[in-house]
Amino acid sequence: MIKLIGILIIVIGFMWKKDTIAVVVVAGITTGLVSGIPFNKVVEILGRAFVENRYMSVFIISLPVIGLLERYGLRERAAYLIGKIKSVTVGKLTSLYLVIRTVAAMFGIRLGGHVQFIRPLILPMAEGAAEARYKVIDKEDSQTIKGLEAAVENYGNFFGQNFFVASGGVLLIVGVLKELKYTVEAIDIAKASLPIAIIIMLIGSIQFFYYDKKFDKKYNVNKNNKSTKGGGLDA
Repeated sequence: MIKLIGILIIVIGFMWKKDTIAVVVVAGITTGLVSGIPFNKVVEILGRAFVENRYMSVFIISLPVIGLLERYGLRERAAYLIGKIKSVTVGKLTSLYLVIRTVAAMFGIRLGGHVQFIRPLILPMAEGAAEARYKVIDKEDSQTIKGLEAAVENYGNFFGQNFFVASGGVLLIVGVLKELKYTVEAIDIAKASLPIAIIIMLIGSIQFFYYDKKFDKKYNVNKNNKSTKGGGLDA
């Protein structure tokens, strides 16, 4: 049981809100030492794990770039450009992104992300579409749009990624099933995931178009896509 002391160290460290990296490193070293592994070997294992998984932290590099783009008007320009396309609605835009995000995940293309895509680009575009169509929208519906754009990222990523045979989720499923003595290959998981990915694109699109109808009815949009209400988008 003492070999599980690393878990206790992590729990206590997080409870006391200590530095995350320091807590994990201390937990790893402690676990290695109580397991009888020499200190040099423990450090070697930690270093090798860091090198092999360093790509996981590459996204941090993108954060300053996204911050600069937002600082110099990325959100405003995205909203403005979408607002100029009168036929675009929140539902159409979100459904299109759902298809793109799901297909990208199905082929292992790292496209999307709440920080990289939704907040600086997709959400402002949806807000621009709402502003162009309804002129004014209350805070509750503004929050609903934010929720829809957050949901579409989760839909596309979660249900699309398991079609890619080399994804971490697929490999985890295969590993667990084989440990339980089930004969399964990654391609089998991918095949089973394909209909699920298609279904989520259909169901997600229905949900998003439902909100189009709901917003149209609430804001009295006529056949010419003009709202009877005036004003601006409620931030």
